[in-house]
Amino acid sequence: MPPTGHGRTSATIVVEEATDVDDQLVAAFERLIPQLSSSPPPRREELQEVAASGSAVLLVARDGGRDVVGSLTLVLFRVPTGVRAWIEDVVVDESSRGTGVGEALVREALSRAAAAGARSVDLTSRPGREAANRLYRRLGFEMRETNVYRWKDETARAGGADASPVDSPSGSSGGPGEHRGGR
Repeated sequence: MPPTGHGRTSATIVVEEATDVDDQLVAAFERLIPQLSSSPPPRREELQEVAASGSAVLLVARDGGRDVVGSLTLVLFRVPTGVRAWIEDVVVDESSRGTGVGEALVREALSRAAAAGARSVDLTSRPGREAANRLYRRLGFEMRETNVYRWKDETARAGGADASPVDSPSGSSGGPGEHRGGR
C-alpha cells in the first residue's frame, strides 16, 4: 500500500484526498449523495468543514484523474485505549460500480488508518448491500458481535445526517457518525 499522502491508482481510478472544495466537487456530491441517502447533499461550507477537519479524511475517486466517481470519509480519533478509525459514507456512482472504485477507496482508507496508528477499522453496511458486503469481507473485514445504539437530536436540522436509514451488518446503525449504502 502506498504511504499516507499519496493517491492510489487502480487501472484508471485515482484516489486522492479532497482538500480544496471547488464547483466540480460540490457538483459531484450533488450527484453522488442521492445515490447514497435521502439526506440532502452537503452544502459547500459543509464539504469545506469535512475537508478541513483534523479528524476526517475526505477521499475521492476520479476516473482517469478527472471526474469524481466515488467518495469515502475516513474518521480517525484517539480514545484512551488507542487510535480508532471508521469508514463512513462510501458511495460509488452507479455508472462506475463493479469497476474497482469501491475497492480502491477502501484500500486507500485502510492504508491511511494504519499509518495513523489504528489497529482496526470499523464500518457498517446494511445486509441488503450484497456487493458492498462481499467487498468488505474480501478485504478482510469481519462481522463484529456488538450492540450499536443511536441517540437522535430531534431538534437537529430536518433532513440532516441522521435523517435517513443507516447501513449495518446487524441491521442497526452505528459508528461515530453513520455509514449509509450506495456501495
